[in-house]
Amino acid sequence: METRVVFHIDFDYFYAQCEEIRNPELKSKPVCVCVFSDRGGDSGAIATANYTARKYGAKSGIPISFAKKRLEERNDAVFLPVDFEYYIEMSEKAMQIIKNCADVFEYVGKDEAYLDVTKRVGGDFNAAMHLAQQIKNEIRDKVKLSCSVGISPNKLISKIASDFKKPDGLTIVYPEKVESFLEQLKIRTIPGIGKKTEQKFSEMKLETIQDLKKLDIFTLNKEFGRKNAAYIFNAVRGIDNDPVKKREQSIQFSKISTLKKDSKEHQFLYENLIQLCKEVHEIVIKNNKTFKSIGIHFVQSDLSNKSKSRMLKNPTSNYDELEKNATILLKEALENQTTTIRRLGVKVSELSDIQGQRDITSFF
Repeated sequence: METRVVFHIDFDYFYAQCEEIRNPELKSKPVCVCVFSDRGGDSGAIATANYTARKYGAKSGIPISFAKKRLEERNDAVFLPVDFEYYIEMSEKAMQIIKNCADVFEYVGKDEAYLDVTKRVGGDFNAAMHLAQQIKNEIRDKVKLSCSVGISPNKLISKIASDFKKPDGLTIVYPEKVESFLEQLKIRTIPGIGKKTEQKFSEMKLETIQDLKKLDIFTLNKEFGRKNAAYIFNAVRGIDNDPVKKREQSIQFSKISTLKKDSKEHQFLYENLIQLCKEVHEIVIKNNKTFKSIGIHFVQSDLSNKSKSRMLKNPTSNYDELEKNATILLKEALENQTTTIRRLGVKVSELSDIQGQRDITSFF
């Protein structure tokens, strides 16, 4: 069986890093990007924290109120609302660079992807290391994002390796070094092993992957069931035959731009909206897609977000349909608008491939 060369690429502290790129003054401060709930105040959770905030125990998943308590000695700590449209825009630019360097590209999420580069590098892991560095450099030069890359013969090891030297890491695990690389690591390092499973192993006096290798498949079966046992047994030995499968981000097409001035004036926003509609429509046509949902998005001057969308009766790729509905949404969104708008976005979703001849509406 041919030895594969697989990359796992992970953008470092992605949402918070995007905010630092947008506002470089944040780089020296603890930054938490928050998903605020509708209840108001500090109700909600941390989506991502930068490394400065993490030093104080502020991390993703914890309540915003907990994070604020842990950061109370830092009077420069910043808590920002999530801006998904902006993060998607940043992700798309970086993913395009990554995709261009892959034999097979598997989109996992806004901040991570797998690449099979076996043919591209002729199975040579040293050549793969140079390719990974080129990707990192290009993403930094063009998008200003830093990312961490793991290189190995399979997805499992590459995922573990990409987390090994964060942030801005590059870790290569040669086929003959897989077992020695794994043995030094804590059991929790294996993707899919959570707190409860780790606790169970701890009670069995097992702390590292090397310790865990002592358990035979029968003991694992008894403790965790056949399916989980097989995964753990193979994972601790670095065995993973899951191929990199072609998967691309196609949930939506969107364009968002920072306005020349903060405004809530309809005519000014309408002129910008038309330009965004044209850009989104170009992407739709280029990708031979139809859309059934249209949305607009505001990032307001206080950095809060507002969005509106509507579903069409039938899928279409027609520009006039896009412009008409986006204009209606803009008018509706501005009815009670008190805050000025800093960034404006247009998106289409519910995408599908155009079957045979384009839908009739696209000719009018």
